[in-house]
Amino acid sequence: MRRLTGRIRPYAWGSRTAIAELRGRAPSGGPEAELWYGAHPDDPSDLDGGKSLLSAIEGDPVGVLGEATVSDYGARLPFLFKVLAADAPLSIQAHPSAAQARAGFDAEEASGAPRGERNYTDPWHKPELLVAVSEFEALCGFRRTTESARLLAELDVPELAPVVARLGMPDPAEGLREAVTRLYATSPERRGDLVERVRAASAARSGHEHAVAAELGARYPGDIGVVVSLLLNLVSLRPGEAIHMPAGNLHTYLRGVGLEVMAASDNVLRGGLTPKRVDVPELLRVLRCEELLEPRIAAVPVAPDVVRWPSPAPDFQLLRAEVREGTLVRLASSPSPGPRVVFCLSGEVRAASDDGEVVLGPGEAGFARGGAGAVTLAGAGVAYQVSVGGA
Repeated sequence: MRRLTGRIRPYAWGSRTAIAELRGRAPSGGPEAELWYGAHPDDPSDLDGGKSLLSAIEGDPVGVLGEATVSDYGARLPFLFKVLAADAPLSIQAHPSAAQARAGFDAEEASGAPRGERNYTDPWHKPELLVAVSEFEALCGFRRTTESARLLAELDVPELAPVVARLGMPDPAEGLREAVTRLYATSPERRGDLVERVRAASAARSGHEHAVAAELGARYPGDIGVVVSLLLNLVSLRPGEAIHMPAGNLHTYLRGVGLEVMAASDNVLRGGLTPKRVDVPELLRVLRCEELLEPRIAAVPVAPDVVRWPSPAPDFQLLRAEVREGTLVRLASSPSPGPRVVFCLSGEVRAASDDGEVVLGPGEAGFARGGAGAVTLAGAGVAYQVSVGGA
């Protein structure tokens, strides 16, 4: 186990205090939206001694990742772990499936499109899992079409009548696709007025869904994502609760602090609530227009004081351990485990594997190489382990 130093991403929507408070230091004065732990080329973490984890992998893939991980994923860490702290909404977005990412990346590579104009910066998919640390709000997946139709009809905005009609089609998936396509096809000349009507009507209604739409409308005037938000499940998480975002799932985070683990990709198809580029045809191509009846995913006990969140994605799995004074927690692993990141959320935890041990305080992390045996935890606190699925 070696100490791993994360990287702060200063996106404008980030909290100015949450990550600093977690780590017990003074705020930097600017937004600190995400704290990355991994080997993503955009901002790889550093190992003790100053060498980046990415450089270590490039220099000795099998020695760092293990034979099984290199065989399955190549010379790359297949997951990325983040502390996410949102004070304002992120863009509405979806991520491609593995097949869509590969096809999109290859097509843009062949076309020679400039990197800043691309949808696909790599050929990987990006399923995600988020566990709330604080009270956390998100919009995640399409709600029941009957519920979406009711929310839009209550606004009494005549321009939405065709959308409501499509949401009432016998096939919910077909109705959703037609409704979403129609909203994104709203002409620029009509979009500002429509969004303002929806904002004003939402502000006049009771109910949390309409309150969120009114808030988004005030923050993003003229952005069609404000209307699209009313088609999505509004999810409120308590600390320890989690949501899973599969490929093609339209979503955004509104506010709160969470721990996010994902496949190591940066492929994002934006759908609104952003000044950045929105490629509507490509978004509609990757979108899964189907009702997501339950975005939450429940943790499963795997040992005393240890739970795991099942992930349909093989790229990662997440364990949480509550470490009590005087006890030793052994985190389950295969006979030849892959690489792991261990993160301390609270207290002080001594994390050890066959390649050493580190003492971690809140907001600190360690890295265990592939094949370094099971991780054991001692001390008193709460820690998370991210590993390759099944590792």
